[in-house]
Amino acid sequence: MIVPAVPPPVTKSIVSLQAEAALVADEGGQPPDFVAAVHRPSAAPPPVNRPGRHTMADDFREIVSDLWYGRDLLYQLTLRDIRIRYKQAVMGFGWSVFMPIMVVLSGALVRYAMALVSGGQLDTADVASLAVKALPWAFFVGTIGFATTSLTANMHLVSKVYFPREVLPLSSTLAQAFDSLIGLATLAVILPFLEVQLTLGLLWVPLLVVLLLIFTAGASLFLSCANLFFRDVKYIVQVMLTFGIFFTPVFFEPAMLGPKGSRLVMLNPLAPILEGMRLAVVKGHNLLVPLMDPAKGAVIWDPWYLAYSAIWAVGGLVLAALLFHRSEFIFAEYV
Repeated sequence: MIVPAVPPPVTKSIVSLQAEAALVADEGGQPPDFVAAVHRPSAAPPPVNRPGRHTMADDFREIVSDLWYGRDLLYQLTLRDIRIRYKQAVMGFGWSVFMPIMVVLSGALVRYAMALVSGGQLDTADVASLAVKALPWAFFVGTIGFATTSLTANMHLVSKVYFPREVLPLSSTLAQAFDSLIGLATLAVILPFLEVQLTLGLLWVPLLVVLLLIFTAGASLFLSCANLFFRDVKYIVQVMLTFGIFFTPVFFEPAMLGPKGSRLVMLNPLAPILEGMRLAVVKGHNLLVPLMDPAKGAVIWDPWYLAYSAIWAVGGLVLAALLFHRSEFIFAEYV
C-alpha cells in the first residue's frame, strides 16, 4: 500500500508576523496582537539541544541570539503596550507626568510637615530634589507593576508558540521608558524655575539612567518568572511597591536618619541611584568625591555607593536572565 506524502506544516516566522502587523498599521488599523496572527505552533526555530554540558556561556549566547532574532517582535510588543496605555485615555500623554507629579506633591507635603516640626522651611531645592527622584521612582514602580504580570497576561501566547519570552517583560520596561522620556522633558522645563543650574554633575545622569534601566530590567525578568510559578507574587509586589517609597530616599535624604540610618537606607540598591541623581542634578556634585554632613556626622555620599548599585544592577540582570532562560521552556506547563 502506498502512503501519500503529507506536506510539512506551514509555519510563520516572527518576521512574517511583523510584516502582517505593519501592513495592517499602514492601512490605518491597529497592529493585531501577536497571537492572533499565529496559525501554527512554531513561530520561531526551536531551541537547539547541544550535546554534553550546557554551560552559562551557551545560555547567554542563546539569550543574545534569541533577542536579536526577536528584536522586531520586541519593538512591536512595546508599540502595542504604548498604544494600549493611551488608547481612549482622557489625559493622553498627561499620564506620563501624573505619577511623578503625585509623588512630588506627596513628598512636598511630608517635607513641609517635617519643616514645621523642626522649625525650618521648605525651599525650592527640596522641591527640586523631590522632582528629580520622583521620575526614576515612578519609572521603576510603573515597570514592575506591568512586567510582573506580563507572562500571565499573555498566557495564550506563551502556551501556543515558541519565541523568546524575555521580550514580554522587556517590552513593559521599554514602554515605561517611553513614558519617562515624556516626564523627563517636562522635568527639564521645570527645573530652571526651581533654581537648578547646569553643572558638570549632569554628566553623571546618563550612567545613573543606564544603571536604573539595567536594574529594572533584571527585576522585571525575575518577578515575571516568579509570578508565573507562584501567582501570589504579584500581590507581594503590590505591597512592596506601595510601602517601598518609605524605605527608599524619595521623600527624604539618608543623612536625615543619622550615621547608622543613612548607611542602612543606602543598602537599598535603588537608593544610591536616586541619591546620586539628586546630588548630580540639584547640587552639581561630582560622584567620585565623598560628601559628609558635619552637623549630623552622617555620610551623604560615598563613591562606593555607585559601585554597590552597579554590582546589583549588572549581577541582578545576569542572574535573572539566566534563571528566566532556563525556566522558559516549562512556562507552558504552568500557565
